[in-house]
Amino acid sequence: MESCFKFLSLSLLITNGVFGVETEGMAVMEGSSVTLQTGVNKQNDDLIVWYFGPANTLVAQINGKANSTTIHASVVRRMQLDNDGSLTILNTITADSGLYNLKITSKKRVSYKRFSVTVYDNLPVPVIIRNSSQCSSSSESSSVSRCVLQCSVVNVSDVTLSWYRGLSLLSSISVSNLSISLALPLEVEYQDKNTYSCVLNNPISNQATHLDITQLCQPCTDARYRPIFLPVCLIAVLFAVILITHRVIFFKTKRGGYQKANLMKIGHAETFLKTKERGHKIQEQV
Repeated sequence: MESCFKFLSLSLLITNGVFGVETEGMAVMEGSSVTLQTGVNKQNDDLIVWYFGPANTLVAQINGKANSTTIHASVVRRMQLDNDGSLTILNTITADSGLYNLKITSKKRVSYKRFSVTVYDNLPVPVIIRNSSQCSSSSESSSVSRCVLQCSVVNVSDVTLSWYRGLSLLSSISVSNLSISLALPLEVEYQDKNTYSCVLNNPISNQATHLDITQLCQPCTDARYRPIFLPVCLIAVLFAVILITHRVIFFKTKRGGYQKANLMKIGHAETFLKTKERGHKIQEQV
């Protein structure tokens, strides 16, 4: 059987240069299934062979004469052959992307077919944040405040990230095969009543996040005075603490003075009484 596989692979390599074979493009999201149809009525003695990739690796075949069906061990759990020879890829992954070659050998002729399959990653939901350091007025004399927003996604490839106002495209950025992070800024007025959306899309799918201006954008005047307001509050609190501390110390000191004076008065009174009592005793003795 292995020698048969090698022979069939060599046959396809020789005949790959035949002109007139069209390539059918197919796109699918990762995790779903796709079926590559042969498009012919299978005969009992047909030999149907599927190859994958630039190395024309044999992945599956149906040998009508031998009444056998073979699927390569590396894909046996994820690929299956239908009765008519169509190839179904189950639970697709991005590694399944590539060129699939089909060769059908019958009594009368040999036919070929090609499929270009692209498996796209599942798209993440774009995230919109406000760049607080970029809140500014359009001019020094203008009272119209604006804020800068940023829409971003991470670890994406073959996608386009775009800002829309309603249905109108404002800006976009694209990436091809590389898996990178994308970020796209947008500047709006805080009182803007238009509808804005950040959209991430590939040829077969999209994810969108709608902008809530009232939640993310506030007048720049608030942000302008916030840095001053905080130190003033801290100074006021510190002053109040110092004042209270001084008053407590003052009252404690004053109260301590009163207590000391009272003790001295009591001491003098006791001394006076003792002296008077001794005088009376002396007079009685005389």
